Parts: sequence; structure tokens; C-alpha cells
Amino acid sequence: MIEDKATLAVETGEGTFGTSIRMGPYSLTADEPVSAGGLGAGPNPYDLLMAALAACTTMTVRLYADRKGMALERVEARVQQVARRSAGAAQDVFERELELVGALTDDERTRLLTIAERCPVSRTLAGGSQIRTYLAGGLESEGD
Repeated sequence: MIEDKATLAVETGEGTFGTSIRMGPYSLTADEPVSAGGLGAGPNPYDLLMAALAACTTMTVRLYADRKGMALERVEARVQQVARRSAGAAQDVFERELELVGALTDDERTRLLTIAERCPVSRTLAGGSQIRTYLAGGLESEGD
């Protein structure tokens, strides 16, 4: 059984894909764009995945810079998906661009770029994952 602390997604009944997502005390709406049959009422699942990668990247870079006393004033991470396995690509490909604002040396910038690769979401995506799916009340899928 999955714990109550898990992220929960429930259909809203608004349009074909409208979904309410709850994560502890936080909630948001996900949807597909109108061009894909949704209402465009929120980010689609891949947008959420890219948001997780971008957020994790900025947090990881900030944590490292602060610990090392670097003069990082602001970090921004932009993420886009440039290839999708479900669309025929050999694998999913995401591009991530960092903007590091502050009086940083070239060595510090290079180190922060390396640290970005070590954010937990980066590692999860790069390493692949195993997903186990269960039906409430019993059955388990074979998984991928």
C-alpha cells in the first residue's frame, strides 16, 4: 500500500484530461493543451517533469554555492525537451541551460555546471528508474 504522503492525482471531470494533483499541503492542476484535446488549464505531465528538473537544478546549485561561499547572486535553469522516445526518438533528450549571475570565476562557473548534473532529479532521469504499479486492493503490473 502506498502511504498517504504520496503525490495524488485525481481526474477533475473538467475536460478530457483535467487533473488535480495534491502533494501534502500543496495542490495544482495539470492538463493537456487544447491542441492535444485538453483545456490548457495547467501544465502537462512533461512540463511538470521539466519543472522538477529545473527546480532541483537551481536548488542544488544554490546549496553548493552557499556552502562554498561563492558570490552567486542568482541561478536560473531553463529546461526543454528536444526529443521524445514516444515520438520515435531513440531516447528522451532534455536540454538544460543555466544562467549564473554574480562575480564568479571561470573555475566556479565550471564547477557549478558540474554540480547541476548531480541534482537528484538529474540523476534519476539519467539513470532510469523502475516503476511498480499496483491496483488498490491487490494486483501488481509486470512493469517495464
